[in-house]
Amino acid sequence: MPASGDTDLPQPVIRLALADEYDEVARVWMESWVSTGLEDASNFLLAKLRARVPMEVEKGWSLYVADDNGRLAAMLAVHLPDRYLDQLFVAPEYQGNGLGRRLLAFTRQHLPDEIWLRCVRENEKAWRWYEREGFVFEKEQVEPMTGFVMKYYRWKKSD
Repeated sequence: MPASGDTDLPQPVIRLALADEYDEVARVWMESWVSTGLEDASNFLLAKLRARVPMEVEKGWSLYVADDNGRLAAMLAVHLPDRYLDQLFVAPEYQGNGLGRRLLAFTRQHLPDEIWLRCVRENEKAWRWYEREGFVFEKEQVEPMTGFVMKYYRWKKSD
């Protein structure tokens, strides 16, 4: 069995983010986003994400983190009333160990019937992963704020 299948290793705990962790959430978000190769890390990008986190929470995000003994391993932002999975980012050093799948399972506990999300078209690794996880492609549309072409996906509980 591969090392990532070891169950005796303590797993990061998924919990609500604390307000004093928002800067760290933004750092995890940036490092994970940068790991896609679609944008370079910069103070500007970090500042933009740091400003966005509290603003999005105010607008209705339920913001969760995967806490690995005080170190943030991932961030998850969902908008429950809209059944929208807005952001799921795993820090690069935690990628490939099933944490993303745990966060998705956690999301399905909160949104058991239906979830929709958007993914940047060029982030093929992400959208292929969502497809493997049962999400169905619906459409592509340009996001006017960023200029990125977004792929829209939806998952519905099968009857």
